[in-house]
Amino acid sequence: MTLVRERRQQQALRLTLPPPSLSLNPSPVSSSSSTSSSPGIGALSDLKKLSVIGRGNGGTVYKVSHMQSGVVYALKVVRFHEDMGSVTREAEILQRVDSSEYVVRCIGVFNDGFSEIDGRGGDLCFLMEYMDVGSLHDILCRKKRLPEHAISGITRSVLRGLQYLHGLEVVHRDIKPSNLLVNTRGEVKIADFGASWLVSACGDRTTTCITTNVDACKGTCAYMSPERMDPERWDVGDCCDGYAGDVWSLGVVAMECYVGHFPFVGPGEKFDWVTLMCAICFGENVESAVKMASPEFESFCGRCLERDWRKRGTVEELLVHPFLHKFDTNGVEDLLYCIDSSD
Repeated sequence: MTLVRERRQQQALRLTLPPPSLSLNPSPVSSSSSTSSSPGIGALSDLKKLSVIGRGNGGTVYKVSHMQSGVVYALKVVRFHEDMGSVTREAEILQRVDSSEYVVRCIGVFNDGFSEIDGRGGDLCFLMEYMDVGSLHDILCRKKRLPEHAISGITRSVLRGLQYLHGLEVVHRDIKPSNLLVNTRGEVKIADFGASWLVSACGDRTTTCITTNVDACKGTCAYMSPERMDPERWDVGDCCDGYAGDVWSLGVVAMECYVGHFPFVGPGEKFDWVTLMCAICFGENVESAVKMASPEFESFCGRCLERDWRKRGTVEELLVHPFLHKFDTNGVEDLLYCIDSSD
């Protein structure tokens, strides 16, 4: 089924942020579904919808194929008119982050004035690299827990992705298992910039970047850092650019991979906002959840999950942490083994 009528040829959205324009000529992407080359995609009508990958507050993601070449992509469709500022910012950020092997690549952005998907207009469509295994969340739902050597490879890839993003003054603000995508090469990449911020857009780097206004609540609360939950307690000031919050979120993800459930509560235990805030901001040292782990992993989690953002480990520090260099392999083979092994 074609996504839109052939007679309605959507134009690529041209943005003002450097680089000057988004390319609409897809180059090879890191997926087993990709071919070595593919012709340009000039309009959404060049694509065929295959299935729905996921739905959420940020929109709907479809698995699509380029009808001429057969190359498979992911197409994220968001309502432009529902939150124009947020969607525009996501497009600007995606335009910046197009050259890292640790970030899911955006092939092009389309302004769709009319959509046959549900008969309404005002969509912005992001054509993305397709990661054919799915998300880390999908893997955890199936495997429950991952061994330390696989977690080491995952965290190394995410840290390299964060190093790249932070170098571009991009704060992701929603690092969680469902936003870490995996392909059959064992590559782990950061996805979904719907809650992200450009630090340079926050002027003097005041708390606007971290906590103020309704937009600050974007992102999944369970993975938010203490300074985002309770900025007054943790003295969020002009020098807090938000990068440390991404490190906290990665620490929560690493612990979740190890213990097999969200680490701040017991297995299967439900929690509300108050319970969550108390656990994150006032609970016992969170690394106690991995007290049976290796000293290196316990130390790594402790550096990520330091409640005072000023004392928390930085991306650069964590990239040379012993936990990331404890194992002989690079983590790719270990993750592939976990994916392929029987449940």
